[in-house]
Amino acid sequence: MNHSEPVSRAVLAAVAIGLLFFSPAVFAYLDPSTGSMVVSAIVGIFASIALAVKTYWYKIKGWFRRDSKQETTPEESAD
Repeated sequence: MNHSEPVSRAVLAAVAIGLLFFSPAVFAYLDPSTGSMVVSAIVGIFASIALAVKTYWYKIKGWFRRDSKQETTPEESAD
């Protein structure tokens, strides 16, 4: 038997499922401010996305306008 053979995916999946079912109990404490921290992180992510879209709005519009101009250009040159 060659020891350098890769482990099959079925064996890896069985080990992962076994580890999930036999994991020890975890005793953790989440204080009340943890919820507000998660909410503020989510709001911050949406605000960052909105700022990025606002910053690059003309470039985003340009991508859509370029496609429509490329479709009309060959028709105009054929006339």
